[in-house]
Amino acid sequence: MPRLANRLMIAAMALTLAACKIVPTAEVQAARQVGASGVGPVFDPDKAVDAIWAAKVLPYLKAKAGDFVIVRGLAAKSADEAGQKYGYRAKEGTVPWTYVVKAEGRVVAANTGSRAATIDVDVDGDGKADMVVQIGPALRGTALRDSLDFVSFNAFTNQIEYAQFGKAFNARVNADVLQALPREKLIGRSVTVLGAYVFEPGGKPPLVTPAELSLGAGS
Repeated sequence: MPRLANRLMIAAMALTLAACKIVPTAEVQAARQVGASGVGPVFDPDKAVDAIWAAKVLPYLKAKAGDFVIVRGLAAKSADEAGQKYGYRAKEGTVPWTYVVKAEGRVVAANTGSRAATIDVDVDGDGKADMVVQIGPALRGTALRDSLDFVSFNAFTNQIEYAQFGKAFNARVNADVLQALPREKLIGRSVTVLGAYVFEPGGKPPLVTPAELSLGAGS
């Protein structure tokens, strides 16, 4: 029995590795530098994200993104069909799809009492929130990293580096886009978003991490 358990574990690991896709090895390796102790390289997640942000990430997201209303409707019928067209997931099974979407709407609520600030956005014009968009500075999750089909866990030394890489996307968006946003008088303003979210069944407005976000005039 122990031998059978070991064989099953090895087989499961092999399937996981086989499911991985293209690896941005050059960018990850370039983000390594000798640590202060002089012993071995230290991974710089911000440098790794900077190396691919303009050249790979934004063009990929813009090309992949579907209109939010269309993606939402398709996902309600078939999460897999929506994911194959507008999303990505690193392996088959229970891992949820991460969808890439673009949307124009209006802010119907603003939750800015904490560092994990969000805005509720009405996209279809019924006055109700269709998506919740993170405006930070603290952003939850790693949806931007997880939406990229050219990123693989195998490019990283360990889970810690992979997690740091995911958080570095959030830091980049916050520095480039979100920290300049106002935190007052947001309700009623138009908003345009390009971002990603992890699919969760149940019909609740998804939590969208933006890669680009712009605010327009109020109603």
